[in-house]
Amino acid sequence: MLSNKTINKNIGAPNLVNHTKSLILLMKPRVMSLVIFTCAVGFITSDPNLKTLDSIISIILVAMGAGAAGCLNMWYEADLDALMSRTCLRPIPTGKINKKHALIFGVFLSVFSVSALYYFTNLLSAFLLLFTILFYLFVYTIWLKRKTSQNIVIGGIAGSLPPVIGWAISTNSISLASVSLFLIIFFWTPSHFWALSLYKADDYKKAKIPMMPITDGTEKTKAYILIYSLLMLPVVVLPYLINFSGLIYVLPVLLLTFYYNFVCFDLYKFAKNKFDPKKAKKVFGYSILYLFLIFVLFLIDYLI
Repeated sequence: MLSNKTINKNIGAPNLVNHTKSLILLMKPRVMSLVIFTCAVGFITSDPNLKTLDSIISIILVAMGAGAAGCLNMWYEADLDALMSRTCLRPIPTGKINKKHALIFGVFLSVFSVSALYYFTNLLSAFLLLFTILFYLFVYTIWLKRKTSQNIVIGGIAGSLPPVIGWAISTNSISLASVSLFLIIFFWTPSHFWALSLYKADDYKKAKIPMMPITDGTEKTKAYILIYSLLMLPVVVLPYLINFSGLIYVLPVLLLTFYYNFVCFDLYKFAKNKFDPKKAKKVFGYSILYLFLIFVLFLIDYLI
């Protein structure tokens, strides 16, 4: 027969694994993966001088900082997450993680990631990471998200900073080149999230989040999605104009952007005050691929 000690050990192991998985989910791993990638591109294209190990550690610390912001976001928005089909299975609404524990974990990650980044790199990159976490929590999550339909525009500043941080890790500076990477993510963000908010409008309405389809209607939302997609044209060309990238980057990126304009226009031209959910999902899905390919092309252009 198994002893009580063995039984407790066997029961405890799965619980520990599940708890660890829940903590990882609190950090929004999909967002973290995008942060790692865009931060790495900003770092690599700056002609880094750091040792390889320090570089890897620094980028991981930035991702941890982003995870901390995500964790604190879930802590504060647990009441909203419970009301929405897209978020109701997150760790806090399902009871897998205690809300107080999520707060402690988020604060710990914030302090550790910022402090360690300062230790391994410089004050500027640590300050930018701290600014990103605080801006995402206090400006976007606590203030803007429940107040205005422009929440995602202003709040997008936080999500646009990782490549700037990557650049600062290497150079201890902010340049026009790193700002051009920031602008690409910043102007990409609204059309991406407004497309999502179109076909998830019922969710946002239930949670009383003032996304544009709720406050301004479908037609205006479709128009703004198209406008922001068109604004991507000068933004993606900027790195080429300042000699930060070459033709290997700019020509394919223009083609990708023209197609993005097309799918956004296809969504817009649908019947007035109505939208096709399939077209909205297409805009949302392609926007993710579009941003990823932009940064891949930056890397290819730099390495070649």
